[in-house]
Amino acid sequence: QVHLVESGGGSVQAGGSLRLSCVASGDTDSTNCVGWFRQYPGKRRESLATLYTDGGAIYYADSVKGRFTASEDHAKNTVYLEMSNLKPEDTAMYYCAAGFYAYGLGSPEAFDYWGQGTQVTVSS
Repeated sequence: QVHLVESGGGSVQAGGSLRLSCVASGDTDSTNCVGWFRQYPGKRRESLATLYTDGGAIYYADSVKGRFTASEDHAKNTVYLEMSNLKPEDTAMYYCAAGFYAYGLGSPEAFDYWGQGTQVTVSS
């Protein structure tokens, strides 16, 4: 089992920045990647970024490429999502998840372990 806890969400004005954190604990060696996702009410979760902890490769969705940056701190078992130039349409619940994926931007179905989510609200 892997336990994930997100933090860092909040309210910000358009053009602002936020950094989300995802702290992992448990059997993290059973996974090789951490993904960031967001979900709008009534919609399926959208993949934003997948970071491979076994090699460092990072893949981004086109919708956030250039504005969002994923990174990791091995010593703290933490993965971050730095979000800049935020827009009102970025308002959503944001999740991190851990799983095992082969290559590229992972789909939500590929991830076994999920955090509780953190709300991001961007006002115009």
